[in-house]
Amino acid sequence: MIKQFADSIIENVSKVIIGKEDVIRLALVALLAEGHVLFEDVPGIGKTTLSKALARTLGCAFSRIQFTPDLLPSDVTGIYWYNQKKQAFEFRPGPIMGQIILADEINRATPRTQSSLLEAMQERQITVDRDTYPLPQPFLVLATQNPIELEGTFPLPEAQIDRFLLKTRLGYPTAEQEDDLLLRYARQNPMTELEAVTSPEEIVRMQQAVRAVRMDDQVRGYLVQVVRATRDHPAVDLGVSPRGSLALYRASQAWAAVQGRDFVLPDDIKSLTPAVLTHRIHISPQTRLRGRTSEEVISEVVTQVPAPVFQ
Repeated sequence: MIKQFADSIIENVSKVIIGKEDVIRLALVALLAEGHVLFEDVPGIGKTTLSKALARTLGCAFSRIQFTPDLLPSDVTGIYWYNQKKQAFEFRPGPIMGQIILADEINRATPRTQSSLLEAMQERQITVDRDTYPLPQPFLVLATQNPIELEGTFPLPEAQIDRFLLKTRLGYPTAEQEDDLLLRYARQNPMTELEAVTSPEEIVRMQQAVRAVRMDDQVRGYLVQVVRATRDHPAVDLGVSPRGSLALYRASQAWAAVQGRDFVLPDDIKSLTPAVLTHRIHISPQTRLRGRTSEEVISEVVTQVPAPVFQ
């Protein structure tokens, strides 16, 4: 059931985003696992287009927040304004009160504004002037940042990065994919003809179904050992937090469901570890000086921890 649901979404979004089925699948995994995605890539790759296409395919309300240094927290969450006709203050919700949220160039906002997303991403609610408002369901934040241009940016704090279920890149298309892209966009934007293939209510049902995906004790123990190995690795100053363990657990459930299974395999954990854990570790300065990256360290961890074998 979930596999058919996922396949229909991937097929529909692929009408607009060509040759990136693996990235679309990861975004769908984040949605089903009730997490969020951080896209780190150069401009013009299609991050914004992917977010819009996914929202339209899912039939969800889409909001785009363009993060800039002068953006205020109230510009994100909303404000109370005085209605002269009613002689009372009324709440005017901000763009965060949507279902699919594009946080464009999130690292251009000040830390104060970035922090306005913390409660929303973790607790699915916002607090304005002591009043708490639940966010609509489903709720997915798709944030983007440019890894090349650092002028006028504010690095995301650890608390913010840790709230993203996974981090990924789209990458450049192949020559064949780029040629197909030109032909497909030659006469009109395929986004204009994109229709919803599901509904928010169906997505919530799929999220509940994902929670029922089983994980064997040995597989769960393997997941724990992978996470703990990041904390003991000599090249790592800050290992994966317990939130990271839970993120990998939930993502593995969603990945297995998208593959058409109701149980998690060790290979599911291996497949997701780079996207879920790489952005959650801090490698030491000496490791950086040697030219090693977080991706290489996580790959080494996965290689070193033995996976359970089932007869």
